Amino acid sequence: MSRQLLVMALAPLLGLFILGIGNGFLATLITLRLDAAGESPVVIGWVSSAYFIGLALGAMFNDRLLLRIGHIRAYGSFASLVAVTVLLQGLFFEPWAWFVLRLIGGWATVGVYLVIESWLLTAGDQKVRGRLLALYMISLYAAGAIGQLLLGVTDAMGVTAPFMVIGLLASLSVLPMAMIPRVSPLIEHAEPLSPMRLITLTPTGVMGSFGSGLAVAAVYSLLPLYLQRVGLTVSQIGQMMAVVVLGAMLLQYPIGRWSDRHDRQLVLILIGAFCTLISAGMLWLPLNPWVLAGLLFLLGGGVFALYPVSVSHAADRAPAGALVRMSQGLLLINAIGSTVSPPMISPVMATLGDAGLFWAFGALGLFLVGFFAWRRSVRPAPVPVAPFSPTTPMSSVGAELAVTEELVQGAIEHEHMEDLSDAVPEVEVAEPLVGPPAADETHVVYYDDDEPEEEASSNAELQESRG
Repeated sequence: MSRQLLVMALAPLLGLFILGIGNGFLATLITLRLDAAGESPVVIGWVSSAYFIGLALGAMFNDRLLLRIGHIRAYGSFASLVAVTVLLQGLFFEPWAWFVLRLIGGWATVGVYLVIESWLLTAGDQKVRGRLLALYMISLYAAGAIGQLLLGVTDAMGVTAPFMVIGLLASLSVLPMAMIPRVSPLIEHAEPLSPMRLITLTPTGVMGSFGSGLAVAAVYSLLPLYLQRVGLTVSQIGQMMAVVVLGAMLLQYPIGRWSDRHDRQLVLILIGAFCTLISAGMLWLPLNPWVLAGLLFLLGGGVFALYPVSVSHAADRAPAGALVRMSQGLLLINAIGSTVSPPMISPVMATLGDAGLFWAFGALGLFLVGFFAWRRSVRPAPVPVAPFSPTTPMSSVGAELAVTEELVQGAIEHEHMEDLSDAVPEVEVAEPLVGPPAADETHVVYYDDDEPEEEASSNAELQESRG
């Protein structure tokens, strides 16, 4: 990566890191405060859901505002609004008011992510998007883990101190963006594929994205409630939530690379079964601090790997011209799952007790195993066409970050293996081959790191001749 490109990406990534530290423990803080005030799991679920409603609305509409006022002004506006909503939550406590503030805060937060992701997207071409996405993910997960660890420190300072710290961090995150030259990358308004078109193209990708939204939102919103009710202190809850984020960061990529070399549908089945087993362990094993930390580490790895593996599976089927719109559509499906998760799962906790969270996780895992197994029997998974990309985009524009050069090349090749014109009729696809490929048109395994140099050079020449 060139020095110029690194400088272009440094400001938005630094802003993301500063904001992400505060945002990393805000959801945990709100859940704990509502529970300490005696609110029911159902009320906590609805207040938590408000944030994800705001994220979904912002993902659909904030890019239009960005096109009008530019990146730097948009970032300042969104970050300031995040700070205001958080500080207002620290000034007074009313669940209905917190619902409204969390909704506005979610809308503003996804606006911040939109600015950062679109800036990174246009900072470099498809050849460097993988490295930019890696830097983005490191910043996002590192900030989330540090934020969770600060939960106990700030809570010990007083009732309003955590909200003040989060507001200060949101305001400080404007500085890196304000000091860069006044240059706004050009973006286009996103038009994701419709849900019905996505279901036609990739039912497995749709269900995996939706299930991931259900699980991840429950982890952020309701897991802190469970941990507080089993007797952990605020500081210990922050540490355990940091372990979850650490598991997501460290296990997601190995799981994804494993999916590059195997049937991704089978990998999704195993992820669902793995999450079910972890949920059973949370229900029935004696939970000393070390066992609890180990199970939560594994839970974070499994739950957070579900979405990127689902998107990678969907990309194995999508025409090259539909990759971006497909990623944007699956992001919205994921946001819908996050929105309905707390109101769906919190009544289970109210009925079955705190352990109801893991009964819900177990039921979700079993459902996903059954669905993925059924889809695998109906339509086996295609050969993976490009390396797994551990992606966590927050905006429809940022979803394009995952569409790397290797992914586009693999999709173009796959169009020659199968007629995809019926799946996405408004997208032009390459003319499919009749019968098996010729001897000089063997499949290019883009994900094989051990590919011999001679084969790699011949494959590159083959791609140039096709282009």
